[in-house]
Amino acid sequence: MQDKVTFEYAIIRVVPKVEREEFFNVGVILFSKRKKFLGIKYHVDSNKLKAIAPDLEIDLLNNYLNAWKLICNGGKSGGKIGEFEISDRFRWLAACRSTIVQSSKTHPGLCENPELALNDIFEKYVL
Repeated sequence: MQDKVTFEYAIIRVVPKVEREEFFNVGVILFSKRKKFLGIKYHVDSNKLKAIAPDLEIDLLNNYLNAWKLICNGGKSGGKIGEFEISDRFRWLAACRSTIVQSSKTHPGLCENPELALNDIFEKYVL
């Protein structure tokens, strides 16, 4: 049996009209310092998007989310932020912002496997 490690996660939200503060969940980012893990999982429900924000193009939204994925993966493909240390990349992604793609406050947890925890949280809060 493996030891459990701490992790932090935030829910990724789409906020089509920031002034109305309406949103729906599209993904999760999860960070575990001890496991040196930063992962993201997302899915945009096109029917939900059309119902809440018929003018928002799904391709544009997927481009934004893909940029978040590149930052999570690290390296030059994630731009300047992608070259930050793993903890700094998570903090940047989880920072409060007023754009159409936002994250919730961060939440703590314990797990043996961060990848499995990411999948579990994704299924619980996004799907």
